[in-house]
Amino acid sequence: MIGLLQRVSEARVMVEGRCTGEIGRGLLVFVCAERGDTVVQARALLARLLAFRVFPDEGGRMNRSLRDLAPSAGLLIVPQFTLAADTRSGTRPSFTPAAAPDIARRLFDAFVSDARAGYPEVHAGVFGADMKVHLINDGPVTFWLQVAPPADKETA
Repeated sequence: MIGLLQRVSEARVMVEGRCTGEIGRGLLVFVCAERGDTVVQARALLARLLAFRVFPDEGGRMNRSLRDLAPSAGLLIVPQFTLAADTRSGTRPSFTPAAAPDIARRLFDAFVSDARAGYPEVHAGVFGADMKVHLINDGPVTFWLQVAPPADKETA
């Protein structure tokens, strides 16, 4: 699974003119399931991003995680299959590395459900929807996190 996380001072996601999620200070995370990913990778990615130290301490160093700031920092999760695009050649991306839509939806839903069970402020976009994401990247700070599936697994 892939998580592209951005430290934000505010972010929101809109679907058909309706806000489906909004946070102040926190993390906006674009999430993508790849072929072979399972709930194991989803949970590993979630654990990693909740503990990932991207917020400044008193000295200005990135030593604080989202968990360290709870409940004052939010988590906004947005599905984005394009993170799995293969762009190594040509002028059109290939989405072969992405999980099939039914598997990706199930993994995204599990990711959001687990996040809500383990963190106090979680909001989300809508899988498969045309979304408008508004954010103010704080820093800017952006990190790519990836949890690879086991080499011998092909489906969720």
